[in-house]
Amino acid sequence: MSPFMAELIGTMLLILLGDGVVANVLLNDTKGNNGGWMVITTAWGLAVFVGVVVAGPYSGAHLNPAVTIGLAIAGKFAWGNVLSYILAQMLGAFLGAFLVWIMYYDHFKKTNKPDAILAIFCTGPAIRNYVSNIASEIIGAFVLIFTVFYISGAQITPSKTPIGLGSVGALPVAFLVWVIGLSLGGTTGYAINPARDLGPRIVHFIFPIKNKGTSDWRYAWIPVLGPIAGGAIAAILYLQLK
Repeated sequence: MSPFMAELIGTMLLILLGDGVVANVLLNDTKGNNGGWMVITTAWGLAVFVGVVVAGPYSGAHLNPAVTIGLAIAGKFAWGNVLSYILAQMLGAFLGAFLVWIMYYDHFKKTNKPDAILAIFCTGPAIRNYVSNIASEIIGAFVLIFTVFYISGAQITPSKTPIGLGSVGALPVAFLVWVIGLSLGGTTGYAINPARDLGPRIVHFIFPIKNKGTSDWRYAWIPVLGPIAGGAIAAILYLQLK
């Protein structure tokens, strides 16, 4: 398990479970049809937990190009490894979305709503206004990455003896993604992760999914550039406050 494979597999699991819950809620004739926003946001938070548990010991579990770039700007990650991490994250997101298509293949065939099918793979705005849409993604990613900088391991005070939490140590990030979805996700669907949006959007574009419509490439730049900008701002502010 190299760092590259850890990022690929961790991101794949993240997208499999994250896009999977959207498929379960939106596609026809599923057990979770019409489960609602609480179901979606909760499962996305837990999907992050799964990805971090698997990848954390080997790569640090970035699972997100905005996190990788933000950590590099803050001096917490080597710039020489940034491209390989982003490539692994993109490939993992692509594979995760492909598995969702396979998993729900029969239900895709029974769903004739192109917008619902697209929403399984990538984000879109509730109200299309590119200025406010990118602001939403910048703010959401800022909260994610700025908070990540301040997440620390458990320790006994005042001796500050570290306590090994194992996989439970991934829970803070899961709760963080959950609250971002509940509080800030209603405007754009809170991509907050370029790989999470772009990789699955490519799957939607190239595979013969029945009743799919456009992949909405006019919007695709927002969930890519917005999170990167939010991560960069978070890193710069962190450096100023440190």
